[in-house]
Amino acid sequence: MKDSHNRQIDYMRISVTDRCNLRCFYCMPEEGICKMDHRDVLRYEEIMEIVCQGTKLGISKIRLTGGEPLVRPDIQDLIKGIRGIKGITDISLTTNGILLSQMAGGLKEAGLDRVNISLDSLSAVRYRHITRAGDIDRVFQGISACMENNLKPVKINVVIMKGINDDEVEEFAKLTKILPVGVRFIELMPVGHASQWFNDRFISTDEVMKRLPGLMPEDKVRGSGPAVNYKIPGAIGTVGFIGALSHNFCESCNRIRLTADGKIKPCLHSDIEVDLMPALRQGKGELIDVLGRAIGLKPRKHRMDDLSVADGKRDMYQIGG
Repeated sequence: MKDSHNRQIDYMRISVTDRCNLRCFYCMPEEGICKMDHRDVLRYEEIMEIVCQGTKLGISKIRLTGGEPLVRPDIQDLIKGIRGIKGITDISLTTNGILLSQMAGGLKEAGLDRVNISLDSLSAVRYRHITRAGDIDRVFQGISACMENNLKPVKINVVIMKGINDDEVEEFAKLTKILPVGVRFIELMPVGHASQWFNDRFISTDEVMKRLPGLMPEDKVRGSGPAVNYKIPGAIGTVGFIGALSHNFCESCNRIRLTADGKIKPCLHSDIEVDLMPALRQGKGELIDVLGRAIGLKPRKHRMDDLSVADGKRDMYQIGG
């Protein structure tokens, strides 16, 4: 299905939970987290019904997110169920990697295609500071487990923040010389409470690229992802840049987001939400019609360049990125 701006919408990001085993400071507050009541969270059979109806509108790619999706029990059952839905061609998952080493095999067996792993520092001390809890060794064990179980390509997502981890750009890029991974530098976004200190921490992809002279452009193959990819000469992996603010990709955006409590967000940085729960649980309207209406509400572009309209309703962990 095409939205009102003639973009083909074929990609749904599904947040399966707002719970997380880390507390990354740009994603969620340290304390006072308002957790969803479990009764308000979509059941797996409800998610599969949404996906099934979505395929009738052209949805073919699914990404599972959180919070941290691997903390939700029996996530493999959901993956297996989605894999069995006709029309789904790709299932991926974004994770912090903490639980991957013990779950990678089961995820692959269930039908997961590939994994993106969030990793914002290569220093164990700094990683623990950013995440407020994380053990970086477990993340690297998870990366190894993905490669061993053919969950490829492995992509490493790095949110770059001035004065926090921007001095690690070169070290992250060097990973691609020794590992067949895609390291992607992602601009910080003013979503939720992060908008309060966004101006002090934002660094553009152009600034990051200046620190990596000699990158060679990769042929851009248009897919689900917004990254512009490069290679260090001789490297086995790639270096990508996602500039949601400085080089927004709204004109080619092909995605909608489903929150864990059953709301469709047509755009990450927008307060527009369409509630699927009345159709799902109360029989109020046809689910496919509500999905179609949500796609039709997708705005032409985000407004992250205007902090006065920052989305304050949800933090990133409540949306799924």
